[in-house]
Amino acid sequence: MTEPLVRDVSDTARWVAWYRAHETERPDALFRDPYAKTLAGERGARIAAAMQTRGRNEWVFTARTLLFDRMISDAIHAGADTILNLAAGLDARPYRLNLPPDLRWIEVDYPHMIDFKEQHLADAQPHCQLERVRMDLENVSERNALFDRIARSSNYTMIVTEGLLPYFTPAAVDSLARDLGKYESFRLWVTDLMSPRIVQMIGKSYNKHLTSAQFKFAPANGVAFFEPAGWHAKEVVSFMKTAAELKRVPLMMRFFARIPINATKPGRQPWSAAVLLESTKG
Repeated sequence: MTEPLVRDVSDTARWVAWYRAHETERPDALFRDPYAKTLAGERGARIAAAMQTRGRNEWVFTARTLLFDRMISDAIHAGADTILNLAAGLDARPYRLNLPPDLRWIEVDYPHMIDFKEQHLADAQPHCQLERVRMDLENVSERNALFDRIARSSNYTMIVTEGLLPYFTPAAVDSLARDLGKYESFRLWVTDLMSPRIVQMIGKSYNKHLTSAQFKFAPANGVAFFEPAGWHAKEVVSFMKTAAELKRVPLMMRFFARIPINATKPGRQPWSAAVLLESTKG
């Protein structure tokens, strides 16, 4: 039996790392990630080639990386002492961003992902206090024990879920949001969100390759989904609009980038965005 190109959701991290590597190699690169090419490896390049998305949808990942970088940096400048990166994948921000040396950065992911990452970054030095936790985030008792520990030792934590929630069911996202929303020190949460229409559109080309990593979460009420769990949207920034401003989207798409998104009633509108959520406990 032939092994699938994308074996599980963890392989999507190799795919995204390939995009960061390609951006890094551009003469007009908007960010530099010197670790991305090594982390993506040959499999990351093969996934990107099979998706046939180079130059077509690459702008999504470039915009997402830039927006997450900015929102994380803003939170740190505002006083965040802890960054909790759930399903951190092959993210290299602790190594490539200019961070305070006393900042605590906690990465959580499957054991095999952390083992791979530690092996390939063994000679690199993070710019902050980096901790890695091997965990399946769907193990509710283990993750809540971790959240309890972090909340007791942090005054201002920012949660990061980049490329995670789309692969969770709505019930699983609600459960995670409620667990995170229990703590006063968990003040901000940056995540990515897609409308139902965009999932339908991209699913036509992606699903044949992502049989083990299907998109499951694209709420019909958009950012309002998080409100019952104690989170409200502080900022919603369209990936397409950002990429258009940076001249990363094809010319024919720039007109559509001007259309404002309705983040609480997506309807039939296709969009994806970086969402900064703020705890209502603050």
